[in-house]
Amino acid sequence: MKIIVCIKQVPGTNEVKMDPVTNTIIRENVPAIINPFDTYAIEEAARIKEKYGAEVCGLSMGIPAASEMLREAVSLGVDRAVLLTDRKFAGADTLATSYTLSRGVEKIGGFDLIICGKQASDGDTAQVGPSLAKTLGIAYATDISKIIRINENSMRCMKITDDGYEEIEIKLPALITVVKEINMPRLPSIKSMRTARRAEIEIAAFNDVGADETRAGLKGSPTQVKKTFVPMHEISSVTLDGTAEEKAKELAEILIDIVGR
Repeated sequence: MKIIVCIKQVPGTNEVKMDPVTNTIIRENVPAIINPFDTYAIEEAARIKEKYGAEVCGLSMGIPAASEMLREAVSLGVDRAVLLTDRKFAGADTLATSYTLSRGVEKIGGFDLIICGKQASDGDTAQVGPSLAKTLGIAYATDISKIIRINENSMRCMKITDDGYEEIEIKLPALITVVKEINMPRLPSIKSMRTARRAEIEIAAFNDVGADETRAGLKGSPTQVKKTFVPMHEISSVTLDGTAEEKAKELAEILIDIVGR
């Protein structure tokens, strides 16, 4: 069995800066971490490898510095790591990101299962996983909280829904997105960290994956951020004085005034 885990590098701080021209996050020289939801995807892939036997490949799209993040993924159970990095990939929205990742998947070769985190902490769209599955033409399921069993042709999972839980069966190859309820990510061992330091991170540029320039990066993004801002939270308060009756009357007048606006 071959498992591909999609891993994104996200800012490790809330104090991010935006490029005023492209309105995209400036990631250079910003502390970065593995997207928290992706740590659950890595852990689940490692558990499947330990239980059923599998090769786990980590796939990411990002700046060259993201190779260090992939080394951390290796220390957590990933066997092979591939980084898609090229200026032509920059500024991608979720659709262009999904397309680029699909080219990375094709470069890696045959697979049985792709595991993604539910969403990224910097975008919160939860669109890339399903969009990647659609681009590849495979089945997918979102918000998986438990993998019950896997065989050569299918897998049975528990999915979180608005009304509770649903047990589903998916034909392989497939893609799933996982939620934090699925497991507890492990910490790397000293041995695994040493292995990760020696690991080769495979770098793939635009031409290496045969990407279409009209479908990747900023050029291939049908949606773009036009404006970003920090929400303003203004709080005002009124102190009511007097007897209980006077306070009640004044409060009623305030509420009537608010409703009438």
